[in-house]
Amino acid sequence: MSASLGGTPGGAISAFRRAALPAEESRALARIAKEPDLARTMEQFRRAVDRAPDARTALRDPRVLAGIGQALGIPQAATQPGLASRALLSDLTKPGSVANNLPDKRWKEAAASLKLATAGIQSLRDPKVQATLLDGLRRARLREEQDMQTPGLGDALEFRNRAARAKTSFDVLGDPVLRPVVTGALGLPQQLALQSVEAQGRAVDSRLKVATLQNPGEVKRLAERYLVKLSTSAGAGLPDTSGLAQFGFNV
Repeated sequence: MSASLGGTPGGAISAFRRAALPAEESRALARIAKEPDLARTMEQFRRAVDRAPDARTALRDPRVLAGIGQALGIPQAATQPGLASRALLSDLTKPGSVANNLPDKRWKEAAASLKLATAGIQSLRDPKVQATLLDGLRRARLREEQDMQTPGLGDALEFRNRAARAKTSFDVLGDPVLRPVVTGALGLPQQLALQSVEAQGRAVDSRLKVATLQNPGEVKRLAERYLVKLSTSAGAGLPDTSGLAQFGFNV
């Protein structure tokens, strides 16, 4: 698919529906798995964790932290090493631990996945954990490619996977994937972030019943609406709505 097609509303919807097909994703991931730089990245990761005496030391290595961050969907981990280390080493059985108290729940999910607080460095050396991280790196690479072809496509596809986790508007607002997709689909301005969290929650609740995020059909509709709005806003105020009618949109 050409970048120009992906940049139109109709092209964005077509790209989303095609990329959402399990067979399409499998083919793309199989292709990415053959890229030699990913194998080199994981080999460097393995060597680093094999040399490290403990998990805390391993997380001081930028290669380890960057690999974990990319694989688990927290790319900013590499640029926030102090926060990342404290969050990933959090003991989730303690309510006061860092990961339990961060609004961005990806840190808690990552800490739960790695179990560094209990398993320590052995977790990072575990072949199953390393296989999970490698799969995450492949998926991160795929999202990068998708976003280059069609702006927002990676988030729209990830939204489809994560939406059902949200039970309240605050869950939506606190998630770095759900927030831009939902607020974008609803047409809420970026200035919303300047309001109090309560005001932001009311704005979302006034336009969306969060319970509908349990409905795959509604999730798909929101993801597509987000892509439409993103592609039309990128058109410098001259939206190209050609081809939208075939996807069920009123144009």
